Amino acid sequence: MAAHNGAATWMMNVFTGSPFLISMMSTVASLPFFLFTLPAGALADKVNRRKLICFVNLGLAAMAAGLAALGWFHLLNPYIILISVFLIGVGFAFNAPAWTSIVPQVVSDAELPSAATLSGLQFNISGIIGPALGGLLVALAGANFVFVLNAACFLLVVQATRQWKQPPVQEKESSERFFESFGTILRYVRCTSAFQAVLVRNFLFALFISGIPALMPVVGLKVLHLTSSNLGLLFTSMGAGSVVCAVLIIPRLRARFSPDCLALLANLLLVLVYVLLAIVRQHELFFVVAALAGAAWTLSASELWAAAQRAIPDWARGRMNATVLMISQGAMALGGLVWGAGVALAGPSFTLLGAAVLLLTSLLMVSRFSINVTRNLEETVSGFVAGNAEPEEIAATALSSELLPA
Repeated sequence: MAAHNGAATWMMNVFTGSPFLISMMSTVASLPFFLFTLPAGALADKVNRRKLICFVNLGLAAMAAGLAALGWFHLLNPYIILISVFLIGVGFAFNAPAWTSIVPQVVSDAELPSAATLSGLQFNISGIIGPALGGLLVALAGANFVFVLNAACFLLVVQATRQWKQPPVQEKESSERFFESFGTILRYVRCTSAFQAVLVRNFLFALFISGIPALMPVVGLKVLHLTSSNLGLLFTSMGAGSVVCAVLIIPRLRARFSPDCLALLANLLLVLVYVLLAIVRQHELFFVVAALAGAAWTLSASELWAAAQRAIPDWARGRMNATVLMISQGAMALGGLVWGAGVALAGPSFTLLGAAVLLLTSLLMVSRFSINVTRNLEETVSGFVAGNAEPEEIAATALSSELLPA
């Protein structure tokens, strides 16, 4: 996927010189998560998740192959590229709740932070190889070949998922209809302040981290005039920073600091990244700044993900994960639009400095929303599943058994 996005971004730069349209790539990739993850989460709680993942990845493979075919027939233009990125985002929106719901079934609560780091690690290793390989292949074989390769990778995911044996779990029957399950989400969020805190922190973090995929390519392409290979190396540097952070830094930090403190450190590092992106004009130093951005992203995202999993009961894991994704990706889409408009009006440097100032201000706002959670509400809100508890009773139970700060 990283190679696919790099190729699409490069083609957008070839078709149009508009910094706004380039920055909009991150918005149209995130918008489907805001629109579709909630119904996708409800679906993941009602169907076989393995079959759902296979079906979605078949659709993603078809979309990537179709994009390559349009490129070979010279039918691509900036708007078709945006639409295709949006449709691929729809596929990932339906895939994500089912995929993220699998992990907590096979690891213990104590292993959740490590599982989050490992999940991010494998993603970022692909983020190192993908953009570098994508940038090289774009230069040697063209973007269309990268799209075909991406389609083949989706098919490999299908094959691997079919061979995975889902661990046996105790099924909990629910009489809820598909649309009634959305009301369950609202009641749970309303009654659980710890989950509210997770949503608030995810929203603000996603809003500001969206400046990285929205603004960094604009600076690289329009200010530093990077080639396709160097653009791939830019994303590779970000992935490398994520891997180094996950392997060498996060385990040591977790032994000494709380999740709240780690999230604060990640946000302060992101402030520094924005300032450096605005002023650094040497290619080598710019790649180092990209690595710092990857480290900040991984550190905060892993802590937020672990806190969310602790605040989610197993019977609604698909829907609650979808809620977190919807809030996060909605903020990513909004942020991409805001930062893209800022680039068009004030230029990339002023937009980056403004983002740094706003992020510092937001840190004061989130200080009372703690993510130092220790356990979930699996047993205390079981009335949600059976549907035999009154809303007032459910609220009282959830509030009296609230997630406790560490």
